[in-house]
Amino acid sequence: MRLHRMPATLASVVALTACAVTLTATPAGASGAANPCGSGYKLVGSYTIAKYGTKYGTLEVRWSAATGKNCALAYGSGANYGRADHKSVRIETTGSTRWADTDWGNYKYYAGPVYVSARNTCINVAAHIRGTRGTGFLSKRSVHCG
Repeated sequence: MRLHRMPATLASVVALTACAVTLTATPAGASGAANPCGSGYKLVGSYTIAKYGTKYGTLEVRWSAATGKNCALAYGSGANYGRADHKSVRIETTGSTRWADTDWGNYKYYAGPVYVSARNTCINVAAHIRGTRGTGFLSKRSVHCG
């Protein structure tokens, strides 16, 4: 009888290991990803990056009360997710004369994270994604005042 239990237990371990490998091998996405900004950052804004009704991606803004920082990411969506197309994201405090942090390049999934210290002030964020049908751009000014 022990011989019959051993393969069943082994089969269970193999099945669980396969599930864990499958879950960790899946690329991170805007909706199901672990937070690329780090622990303690909560989503405070999610905006569609589009042009003429075509969605190119999503701009996410996150906040950490512990650090007093905002974080931003620009995710591709649809055909622009998983493809190494130009993606960029920028962040600054409102009233600044230059961007505090910028990330751009040919990324498969997202640009960022970028950070700015923004306790008791508002932020400006901008993102663009070049896709197969053009470029989507989004800019938000004086948002997420904290």
